[in-house]
Amino acid sequence: MLMIRFQRTGRTNDPSFRIAVLEKERAAKSGHIVEQLGTYNPRSKALTLNEERVKEWIAKGAQPTDSIRNLLITKGVIEGKKVNVLPKKTPQKSEEAIAAEAAAVVAAKAAAIEAAKPAPVVEATPVPEDLPTEAEVAAEAEPAVVEEVLAEVAPEPAA
Repeated sequence: MLMIRFQRTGRTNDPSFRIAVLEKERAAKSGHIVEQLGTYNPRSKALTLNEERVKEWIAKGAQPTDSIRNLLITKGVIEGKKVNVLPKKTPQKSEEAIAAEAAAVVAAKAAAIEAAKPAPVVEATPVPEDLPTEAEVAAEAEPAVVEEVLAEVAPEPAA
């Protein structure tokens, strides 16, 4: 697709531009232009333009860039509305939106901290030293009671 666009030719800090027709995929500095339609100096606002050729190229389907389009509308070469070529500003947030966003961030951080905490360690209760051992308990108990407890715990061998 063909584009009508600026090709910078000026020195450093002294811009001047050619108005050229070239392929959209080509860089403007590449020099592979199809036709030069005019020149433009933004400092002195000097514009030389072959208006008939510009209209022919637009009729053939060449698309002007937004800056060229605005320049052509200003000079009366084509009709239409100008296009805003400056980048859009980011919309300002309201105080309520900022407060809500801050609360959400704080809640998310609190949840992350809570999830990162290790599981609580359950400490074993210490065994008192004055408890009798199993051998002492067995010696004090009657042999019949010990046999009953053992019978309940261990099944009798099958005969």
